[in-house]
Amino acid sequence: MARDEYYFEEGCFIIELHNTAYDPAVSVARARVEPGRTTRWHSLENIGERYLLLEGYGRVEVGDVAPREVGPGEVVLIPAGSRQRITNIGTEDLIFLAVCTPHFVASAYRDLEDEQ
Repeated sequence: MARDEYYFEEGCFIIELHNTAYDPAVSVARARVEPGRTTRWHSLENIGERYLLLEGYGRVEVGDVAPREVGPGEVVLIPAGSRQRITNIGTEDLIFLAVCTPHFVASAYRDLEDEQ
């Protein structure tokens, strides 16, 4: 089943792979960040997230931890409520799976860009 990619206000493109009220424990989305782009500072209220890096290279920032570079095969753990953003530092698209527990709901998204 083909799923449509859409632009999300965070600054990346998303394909929802699994997000349903029938399985509220988890959601999985494919995220794509274009070269040179940085997503907006944001947090997810009461939702933990993991980035599973598939392609490309990025610099991830989570909470007050020092930024770190990440690439294919790495996993980034983002505790619920933590501020976060990722920058594509490569020349190709940065692609990762965003796994949320419990599942992502738009009302949990908090844009923190103006608070930085």
